[in-house]
Amino acid sequence: MSLRYALLAILRVGPLSGYDLQKQFHQSVGHVWHAPDSQIYPELRKMEQAGLIEGEEQARGERGTRRIYHVTDAGEQAFAEWMAAPLDYQRVRDPAHLRAAYLEATTPEAARAFLERHIEVWRGELAQWEGELTHIEHLSNPMLVRRLEVLPDDDRERTIEFKRFAYEGLVERARIEIAWAERGLALVDRLDA
Repeated sequence: MSLRYALLAILRVGPLSGYDLQKQFHQSVGHVWHAPDSQIYPELRKMEQAGLIEGEEQARGERGTRRIYHVTDAGEQAFAEWMAAPLDYQRVRDPAHLRAAYLEATTPEAARAFLERHIEVWRGELAQWEGELTHIEHLSNPMLVRRLEVLPDDDRERTIEFKRFAYEGLVERARIEIAWAERGLALVDRLDA
């Protein structure tokens, strides 16, 4: 259900076509909630059937049309209720840490390769999230700029600060994962000596 609220969060800024919504999703909430494109369009249809959003056909070019979605009052209410409700935390399913628990079952070379790949992946995430912090600092993230344009002046600083807070948490997570894998590499070397 979190995908539904991620889409509502984006559409609350203003109406978007499915294609534009998909792009905005990957440039903003997609950093904290992954969803392939194949899940976005079916969820939009479900949301429309539930009355949370409305879609309308809009002319595109001479013969084409596109569907533009906007949030309904029921969608605004559902989003507000979701934000006010306690979060339903799920048990962690982490394939990397599961594999790490059984590294004794593989060769030191395979263990090193796994840990080096983990570091590589998380360094990529770290760079991306630090980049987002830079965009927040310089107000150069298009979705954030769009959101700020529709907010009252009193809410702009809060919005920026909470976006920064979220990405700082992601940066910290990436650094922890990198440090963990580096300790794992040292452990493999020690045990292999």
